[in-house]
Amino acid sequence: MTYDPGNIFAKILKGEIPSHRVYEDEHTLAFMDVMPQAPGHVLVIPKKGSRNLLDADPQVLANTIPVVQKVANAVKEAFDADGIFIAQFNEPAAGQTVFHLHFHVIPRHEGQGLKPHSGKMEEGAVLAAHAEKIRTALKG
Repeated sequence: MTYDPGNIFAKILKGEIPSHRVYEDEHTLAFMDVMPQAPGHVLVIPKKGSRNLLDADPQVLANTIPVVQKVANAVKEAFDADGIFIAQFNEPAAGQTVFHLHFHVIPRHEGQGLKPHSGKMEEGAVLAAHAEKIRTALKG
């Protein structure tokens, strides 16, 4: 299967769909997931299109993973999390629904389960507030 440059994350990168951005550099973008599984759920994507990890250029991965780590540390701090869950899915059988390489960064608290990743979208004001907390942690 090939990369579809019309996917929702490609549209976010082009500014065609709004997002609550928390971090951006020349190679990557991190933004709030609109259907978070926990408060502070962030997606980290490379700017260069690839369907998933299986077809990504190794240099894209080399540029993206340090950002995943940086964002994970900021999310952990911003949400006083006990841990961080990082997920990455490859193809529909593995749960991938958006076919642009992306990493889920989700803060976890002991004894609290994850919400389903479907259904109701979070309110924009809540996402904006969470994004600001993460941006503040990234500065610190």
